[in-house]
Amino acid sequence: MSYFKNISKIQYEGAGSDNALAFKHYNENEVVLGKTMKEHLRFAVAYWHTMTMNGSDPFGQGNMIRPWETVSGMDLAKARVEVNFEFLEKIGAPYFCFHDVDVAPEGATLKESNENLDVIIAKIKEGMNATGTKLLWNTANMFSNPRYVHGAATTNNADVFAYAAAQVKKGLETAVELGAENYVFWGGREGYESLLNTDMGLELDNLARFFHMAVDYAKEIGFTGQFLIEPKPKEPSKHQYDFDAATTISFLQKYGLDKHFKLNLEANHATLAGHTFEHELRVARLNNMLGSIDANQGDMLLGWDTDEFPTDIYAVTLAMYEILENGGIGAGGVNFDAKVRRTSFEPEDLFYAHIAGMDTFAKGLKVAGKMIEDKFFENLLNDRYASFKTGIGADIVSGKANFKTLEAYALENSHIVNKSNHLELLKARLNEYIYGNK
Repeated sequence: MSYFKNISKIQYEGAGSDNALAFKHYNENEVVLGKTMKEHLRFAVAYWHTMTMNGSDPFGQGNMIRPWETVSGMDLAKARVEVNFEFLEKIGAPYFCFHDVDVAPEGATLKESNENLDVIIAKIKEGMNATGTKLLWNTANMFSNPRYVHGAATTNNADVFAYAAAQVKKGLETAVELGAENYVFWGGREGYESLLNTDMGLELDNLARFFHMAVDYAKEIGFTGQFLIEPKPKEPSKHQYDFDAATTISFLQKYGLDKHFKLNLEANHATLAGHTFEHELRVARLNNMLGSIDANQGDMLLGWDTDEFPTDIYAVTLAMYEILENGGIGAGGVNFDAKVRRTSFEPEDLFYAHIAGMDTFAKGLKVAGKMIEDKFFENLLNDRYASFKTGIGADIVSGKANFKTLEAYALENSHIVNKSNHLELLKARLNEYIYGNK
């Protein structure tokens, strides 16, 4: 059965095309810096936004027109699996991602939930084998159910901690069954509302204990994928423990987990933390912790996680620049953790949105690749820090300098001359690359 009868596989037609159902920049076989776009970008479709979202928000009921929403329960779960693989084939994305409760409804008990998962996972495996698509990552939803009102691994209730562990255990077994290349942890309610009733030390220690248990069980069952943590500063919690890249890396290093985890960074989460996306990517790559990304953007006039499809070519270009400087994204990918707007409720809008996102990342990849090839920004950077290459600067970097030698140097060199950063030149040159004039 086809759920998108009037839509064929999306093709690359180039920048001159007026066809809304065609790629203008994403040509999966085009080579940039020695790899194809498909290899660089490793696009993934988010099951929760694409297959299950109905358009509801705090102010309105669901309004999405979805041809597969004619059944319910396990029948709906099975239909969504069919929709997922038809969509993946037609949009040309090699990967998908999901939470456990996205693909199978929770039962009245953990046992019933696991049984539902077993049925759906078997059907997903059939779809993967038939289409050649892969699972970029899966995860456990430990924030929606009321049992997680006080958190999961950082809860004050040991019974909830145990249930969360059982849920992740099943998630890791699912990852092995489906050959997931990563497994993600997002602590939606791993945080606090008031420190007056929070034992932060115990909660952080328990969170680390939980992650170590996950590492141990992954080894036991032979899961060889990459563990990822996705930082977010707030929402739904007032303050979440994985606030941003730097905070999360510090936590991992403190508890001896940095060898087992990398970061899955989301653009909208970066802006909620008061950072740019490229800042978070830079922090991660400098610490060898960049694992994967969730591709979306926020609305700077709205104060919450809007999860819009990424169309900001400036932000995406700078993000791709960081990824290329990282040597690529490794086992990670570009997952569209993004949803169509509530006013874009027709089925074909799912295609328009993914095409826009994929084209934006493809263009950003090409621009960033040219920036790296030309070395304009690299040369500018090297020139800016040239004083640390020779003389007293080289002594500072090598560790030869100390306060006494630096004082002696400063006494003899009282006339300091700074150079301009030429910031406007830098921004103008970035424009020229994006415009295609370089």
